[in-house]
Amino acid sequence: MSGNAAALQRFAAAGMPQVSAADALAVDSHELLRGHKAVEIKHNGAIYRLQTTKLGKLILTK
Repeated sequence: MSGNAAALQRFAAAGMPQVSAADALAVDSHELLRGHKAVEIKHNGAIYRLQTTKLGKLILTK
């Protein structure tokens, strides 16, 4: 079983809704970051931080 399939099964078992590709909005990370190393995202009253690493990976923290 692939990692994605296993994750989908865990989400389904936890009662989490599954989002199809048609329902998801794809945004390029460069558009979000606009040249910065990090951006804060407000969601449901909480602030999340999306940042890029030296290796070019993304980290989302609360």
